[in-house]
Amino acid sequence: MGGYRDIDVQDSRTAPAIERGHRSSRHRPPSGRLTPLGWVSVVVTVVLVVVSLSGYGYYRSLDSLIKRKPIDAGEDRPRETGALNVLLIGSDSREGDNKKYGALSQGLGERTDTIMLLHISPNRDKATMISFPRDSMVLIPACDLPNGTVKPAGLGQINSAFNDGGESCTIKTLEALTDIHINHFVKVDFTGFKGIIDAIGGIEICLPKAVNDPKAKFVLGPGKHVVKGEQALGYVRTRYALGDGSDLSRIQRQQVFLTKVLEKVTDGGLLTDPAKLDAFLRAGAGAVTVDTGLSLSRQLEIANSVSGLTAKELKGITVPTEPYPADKNRVQFSEPAASEFFTRVRDDVEVTVAASPGTPTVKKVKNEQVRVQVLNATGEAGKATTVADELAAQGFVVTHVGNAAPASTTSIRYAKKDAENGPTYGETVAARLSKDKRTPVVGKVKPLTTDTYKGKPADKPAGPQLTGPVIQLVIGADWPGVRVLSTIPDSLKDKVVDTTTNPCL
Repeated sequence: MGGYRDIDVQDSRTAPAIERGHRSSRHRPPSGRLTPLGWVSVVVTVVLVVVSLSGYGYYRSLDSLIKRKPIDAGEDRPRETGALNVLLIGSDSREGDNKKYGALSQGLGERTDTIMLLHISPNRDKATMISFPRDSMVLIPACDLPNGTVKPAGLGQINSAFNDGGESCTIKTLEALTDIHINHFVKVDFTGFKGIIDAIGGIEICLPKAVNDPKAKFVLGPGKHVVKGEQALGYVRTRYALGDGSDLSRIQRQQVFLTKVLEKVTDGGLLTDPAKLDAFLRAGAGAVTVDTGLSLSRQLEIANSVSGLTAKELKGITVPTEPYPADKNRVQFSEPAASEFFTRVRDDVEVTVAASPGTPTVKKVKNEQVRVQVLNATGEAGKATTVADELAAQGFVVTHVGNAAPASTTSIRYAKKDAENGPTYGETVAARLSKDKRTPVVGKVKPLTTDTYKGKPADKPAGPQLTGPVIQLVIGADWPGVRVLSTIPDSLKDKVVDTTTNPCL
């Protein structure tokens, strides 16, 4: 899904070095299971879907079709949270079979109009497709160039990171901007894209008006059409002939197209048709270039983890932007909206801990059924009330806030008399804390001070229906924070693209 060879603006000013503290990594162990899963196929979205296949030999035959490339994003990288983050790049290379899209551009390298980050939650139950507008002006860190030189850090258009330094530079740039660890990349070019769409029998689109775009090689009348090959490529490339002519409008149209692709792959009968399935998988495998870390065993691990993911769980969103003051044809990230969004993505940490053998199954307790006493053991003024507000906003019934003796470790506690139900109610609180899962412990601490919580929501007081134990949350120096309910904030809800979005854009 590359685009036209527009001139990229690169500011000559040198930006400040991008600083980040050292972060430790925590890797998820491979599953090691070779049950009938599915090859992690890459349509244009590279949305990971699970397909029923016949065995390990077939996996290997697909794996041999995939092109791989090493990446070097440096040593100082964001920590891993258990989420899966895959960089998706649409290349507009004019080499080989792509030369008809611009023979004069052969030998000039690759460019991209499509930079997306597929974020799959740690529990593998939600997927967010984050688009970065190609016209965004951002700080690009120093990157190694193919000729062996180093390009210094500076201000530039975001897609120039790929144009100049390839996939590694793009990953370094996005990690610096978002503080999100990127696990893998997948790149697809024009010819590969067409092969994938042809293999699934085309995708239905809807045009609000007739379109005639010679640059994108796209000419079609208004209304609904099933597009394949050249027409499908033209649809996702066209910019000025549809919408408001902006890159943002094209991104939204591409996101709608991608949800339709995934919907057809998962719900359109492809998985039950061996011949079509084989053609689709081979087209996908032959169309992409991936990082060397995306090995066969890693593919199987990912396929296993996303087995329940369908098109309905995929949400598309574009990073919040605003006009770039120095050039009306460019944009910049809108702050603080962009930073708040990236924080939500980073904090979307849901760790499911497998029960020990012989552990009885317990009934899940809802947030609204849990009473919580919040104690501040950090010495930071107002910390208990801040945390209490965050928990109350997620439905918990906070009874009291106060202070406790200094503690280095955050703990979730229940009274000895509540040994039967305390762990269950405590687990509900633990599930809302970020980072590693906390195990509730028996025995409460004695507060130094306590006050009745008077914050929100005032319309959910503890009533007779709440008969469970009061859980004590002691905020220690290692406080991980309260995990957000949604990756996408309310302020961006109207910009979400999913399977319900009107396709006539």
